[in-house]
Amino acid sequence: MAGCASAARSVMRALVLSDIHSNIDALEAVMAAAPPYDVVWNLGDLVGYNAAPNAVLERVQQLRDVSVRGNHDRACCGLYDAENFNSIALAAVRWTQRQLNEGSVEWLRALPKGPIYISAEERTAGPHSTRRTLAPGRLSTPVVRDGESTFGRDDKPDYKSNPCEIACVHGSLRDEDQYLASIADAEEQPIGPDCRITFFGHTHIQGGFAANADGEWMKLRPMYSKDDAAESYALDLRGPMRYLINPGSVGQPRDRDWRAAFALYDDEADRVTYYRVPYDVRLAQMRIQRAGLPEMLASRLRVGR
Repeated sequence: MAGCASAARSVMRALVLSDIHSNIDALEAVMAAAPPYDVVWNLGDLVGYNAAPNAVLERVQQLRDVSVRGNHDRACCGLYDAENFNSIALAAVRWTQRQLNEGSVEWLRALPKGPIYISAEERTAGPHSTRRTLAPGRLSTPVVRDGESTFGRDDKPDYKSNPCEIACVHGSLRDEDQYLASIADAEEQPIGPDCRITFFGHTHIQGGFAANADGEWMKLRPMYSKDDAAESYALDLRGPMRYLINPGSVGQPRDRDWRAAFALYDDEADRVTYYRVPYDVRLAQMRIQRAGLPEMLASRLRVGR
């Protein structure tokens, strides 16, 4: 049945979500359209921009998921001052801070900083096996400075020795706030020989990048034929290649497609399937307008930018 965790099986199908941004209408449409899955990998920015932060957090907490924090999550729960945000994003942060209940704030503050690594053992442990795996050694012990969980100088991720072939991040392996927007950005990523796939968000653009055995990178963009119906695009992964995969944004796409975006990773088929689904964008816009948030946040939802 679509949109629910499957029965026990020996392989893993991961529903990959990112950048929900307080858009409960888009999130509910995604969950209703999602194919069978075993676990949810959430790549951050659950809140900000849209007008239903508590509803989104309540819904997400019902999922058995692996989550990393995003920059808006940090800003809205007080871990980050957001003074470098543009005026519209900052207005949404300040509004969200006033709306979040105490439980939501505490939950956001507890979200871990990426990367989170998913081991082969976890992917074969059956449904709901969502233990959060970090790289070996001291990486598993964060250093807390000024109320924010970070890694000390001697506690950097050891990408080359990390035995897990899948990583989940918000921005990138190098920096949780980095935008992976170009091939040049992809080339800078410290992907070791065992880290085959990195799932990332932050750009709100569905697709990603792939590198062949010679280290030559190419851009990945799913191709769709419609803009008003549910569609999917399958990407079959090739053994020797390395991948940076962005599932797109659930709640505020910026790739000129207004439909909510997500992805499904199937490790048995060795495939990533990208999805786009329509949702009640007018209702999401009305929530923004009624909340008194900047009008641009409502108007951009219809055009996907």
